[in-house]
Amino acid sequence: MSYKTLMQQEKKVRPKGDIVIRIENATKEFEMGEEVVHALRGVNLNVYRNEYVAIMGPSGSGKSTLMNLIGCLDTPTAGLYELNGKDVSGMEDDELARIRNQEIGFVFQTFNLLPRSSSLQNVELPLIYSGVSKEEREMRAMQAMENVGLADRMYHKPNELSGGQRQRVAIARALVTNPSIILADEPTGNLDTKTGIDIMNLFETLYEKGNTIILVTHEEDIAQHARRIVRLRDGLIESDEEIQENHFSTTSA
Repeated sequence: MSYKTLMQQEKKVRPKGDIVIRIENATKEFEMGEEVVHALRGVNLNVYRNEYVAIMGPSGSGKSTLMNLIGCLDTPTAGLYELNGKDVSGMEDDELARIRNQEIGFVFQTFNLLPRSSSLQNVELPLIYSGVSKEEREMRAMQAMENVGLADRMYHKPNELSGGQRQRVAIARALVTNPSIILADEPTGNLDTKTGIDIMNLFETLYEKGNTIILVTHEEDIAQHARRIVRLRDGLIESDEEIQENHFSTTSA
């Protein structure tokens, strides 16, 4: 089987919806011994429903810290963070965990699948935490697996799947709760080039279906799949631009 690069295809930009993420003057400080590290120095960022945003930045830029705030894995030292109209800036850990499970679908570089569970059981996991009945969660997990093209791999365990298939299972797990945002951290980092392109094409499909996607990456070509790129440097947003130009797609021939 050979692969070829298709002609440039115009990006489809969906109309923006309401603000789903609102960050105002957010700072984050860490104490390291006697030194205080200013990871974020007053970040302002709005993300709208139906947007596809890439966050980029070199090591030490504050990119990972911002991702942790957006993902409700941490809270700002000062400033405001609202997710889908809820002020999460000062929430306690148990409240943050509940918001994460309800509002955010995570996709990680390392897949984070339970090795002894089937694909379907991995996808069901967030619904178990939400108290969804067995019958409903199995139905929703099956639908999520079908949505990522893995209807024939539901009962396979992670070690019986390719890297790309495992990442699709992780994406299905992120989708199963119908979250406000999908937060993807270097989702192609452990994949070969062709498989990485397949995964980015899947994100494209999810975006066109109305999902809000925030992609954290250090790879420029991966970021170019988004419709907007936010670049951080030294704890501040250096640039925030919409991307309208064409992009390349790769497929099998």
